[in-house]
Amino acid sequence: MHRTRYLAVVLVVASACANASAIRDPRSAIRPQIALPTPPPPSSIREPAAWVEQTLGSLSLREKAGQLVMPRISGDYLALNTPQYHRLHEWVKTLGVGGVIITIGPIYEQAAKLNILQSLAPIPLLVSADMEHGPGQILQSGYILPYGLDNGGATRFPPIMALGAAGDEKHAFALGRITALEGRAAGVHVNFAPVVDVNNNPANPIINTRSYGEDPGLVSRLAAAHIKGMQENGMLATAKHFPGHGDTGTDSHIDLPIITVDKARADRMELPPYKQAIDAGVAAIMTAHIAFPALTGDSLPATLNPRILTGLLRDELKFGGIVFTDAMDMGAIVKHYGNTRASILALQAGADVLLQPMPQDVPAIIDAIVKAVESGEVTLDRLDASVRKVLESKARLGLHLERMVDFNAIPGTIGIPAHLAAADAAAEASITAVRDRDGLLPLKNDRVVNIIYTDDYDPFTGRVFQRALSASLPGTRSLLLDSRVSATRLDSLYASLDRNTTVLFSPFIRVSANKGDVAVAPHVADFVKRLAGSHRLVVTSFGNPYALSQFPEVGTYVIAWGQWDVAQRAAARALVGLFPITGRLPIAIPPLHKIGDGVQIKGNVGGDRQ
Repeated sequence: MHRTRYLAVVLVVASACANASAIRDPRSAIRPQIALPTPPPPSSIREPAAWVEQTLGSLSLREKAGQLVMPRISGDYLALNTPQYHRLHEWVKTLGVGGVIITIGPIYEQAAKLNILQSLAPIPLLVSADMEHGPGQILQSGYILPYGLDNGGATRFPPIMALGAAGDEKHAFALGRITALEGRAAGVHVNFAPVVDVNNNPANPIINTRSYGEDPGLVSRLAAAHIKGMQENGMLATAKHFPGHGDTGTDSHIDLPIITVDKARADRMELPPYKQAIDAGVAAIMTAHIAFPALTGDSLPATLNPRILTGLLRDELKFGGIVFTDAMDMGAIVKHYGNTRASILALQAGADVLLQPMPQDVPAIIDAIVKAVESGEVTLDRLDASVRKVLESKARLGLHLERMVDFNAIPGTIGIPAHLAAADAAAEASITAVRDRDGLLPLKNDRVVNIIYTDDYDPFTGRVFQRALSASLPGTRSLLLDSRVSATRLDSLYASLDRNTTVLFSPFIRVSANKGDVAVAPHVADFVKRLAGSHRLVVTSFGNPYALSQFPEVGTYVIAWGQWDVAQRAAARALVGLFPITGRLPIAIPPLHKIGDGVQIKGNVGGDRQ
């Protein structure tokens, strides 16, 4: 169109719109039909202790009960006037819950939702999350299908057992510092981390790589650095799961684990990391839904047991901070006690805050607390002591003065290059060559077949590892198997593999709740054994480090510890010799390897090793 005619059309349209505005303002179509809640002004009482006492004195019995309940909320987008919004409005505005637990979701959606909830809350909300290996565990946008586009997110470190393999406090401190900075920027105040359980049971299906290792001294040292990194940068840390969830073969999400150790063994193995965490000033401790008959004389879970929470934790270990229960919907609790009754038992035992993932239970739990106080089952003094701890935590964080997320601070804090580089450095320091009997490392052969295995049926499994490996070894061919693969398919694959080809078997075994098992499928493990007897084989574990026990014939076994991108990048670079492999086992793999084992490979020049 000729430019003069185009301008004329624009002017005509503009004139028509101006005349139409007298009838209807087109901007009204994007104006919210429900106004956003107005953030409350900062408290006029600036001194934290005075604010705590004034606030506590102003609360009714029901409002006090609400402060001890912390429900879980989803991480998705929140629109006003939806069923989800009305439910959250009830929890926060009407019932007055003390805080919320956020789950996985995009950064800005999470921050916007938290600002809405903080605006509704009569008392600032204490926002928590499980960010055990960094804020990227929760603050993430996921993939866009069918294109496989990664929408990015916050910084994610490898699991903390990887930091145990690196053995350097600087990585644990960096994890804590970055979690605090990025988490606070998004509105999170309390991290349910670190896990300070000593993972001394290879069959443990739920702690595993979530622990720093099986040496209480190592766990204590690194956990203290992790705690300091968080708390020196404005986030409250939580040591978990007290008094120790490492020596169990049962997932407490499914049923009640029973630990049979005596007090002397607990003093030597389970309790030292908690003592060190308390000495480091940890703000909170989370309970374990496990029974310790030798410590208590009964099978009552630690979460509900006054001998554990009051006798051991408060009286003997002198912990004065806030005690969170683990999630009260887990099988170890609800199968045997029911959520409502268990919540009252937990308060009687010495817990302060009840984590309530089941949304339908929130009003019922508050009602139960009120009734328990009115009946004398829980004293008012006992209730006030816990409410005071919750309020003190909020004041310590400065929430009485500022509770809202500053959106302008997010892009300059979350997922920035310096933080990502720190995570990469930790991952690279953690890569562990447990054995390399045939001298296959670093990889020197272009003819590589990379068999990626998953038990989670995720089409993106190993994608970053595959691409990073192919960048250095362009001839690499990758394929994806999962635990449903047939024996016939495995036979066909075995027959197709040239004996002069280096085969990588890369199992991605995710440690997660309610799974109950972290093993490679038995028929797939048999396939790996066959490969070990006939091919140049390198097994790299991206998850359960104990997998070697299923195929001990393997001559080269490397552990990358976790399945997310930072570990995949590090593993690929390590295997081709782009940096030295220096990690050492923070666990034993009985009967094959002891704590501290690990071949030290310089890389690039033929695999010089110690």
